[in-house]
Amino acid sequence: MPSDPDVPADPDCILCGIVAGTIPSYKIYEDDHVLSFLDIGPLARGHVLLIPKAHYVTLDTMPDDLAADCARVLPSLARAVMTVSGRPDFNILQNNGAPAGQIVNHVHFHIIPRREGDSLGYRWPAGKLADDEARRLQQAFTGQLR
Repeated sequence: MPSDPDVPADPDCILCGIVAGTIPSYKIYEDDHVLSFLDIGPLARGHVLLIPKAHYVTLDTMPDDLAADCARVLPSLARAVMTVSGRPDFNILQNNGAPAGQIVNHVHFHIIPRREGDSLGYRWPAGKLADDEARRLQQAFTGQLR
């Protein structure tokens, strides 16, 4: 059952189907607000997902308290992934929108065990940040968060 009765499930969403129990999953953790289960297309042994039970497409649309419910579970879930996979290294990935790599339109966090030399990877073409641009961005951000 979704944690917010005012947010309807999406009948076309695979993750809403998992929450509703109409699509089977291998559950790892569940409470009133979040659900974690094995990824059916794992990138590594022990790859799990964590989702809010309520249907939100992107993180920015979620209520802060529901995002906090997800964040509260992530450390213990990460420790469990490390123990079960036998890997001390992991990624937590969360994509918002197709250009960012989101394929399933329901907020979800991937916890992926990693090992040296695995075939996973990502590009990180770091740029440079000039002081004047940094100051402009800092002002813009702090103005938004007040």
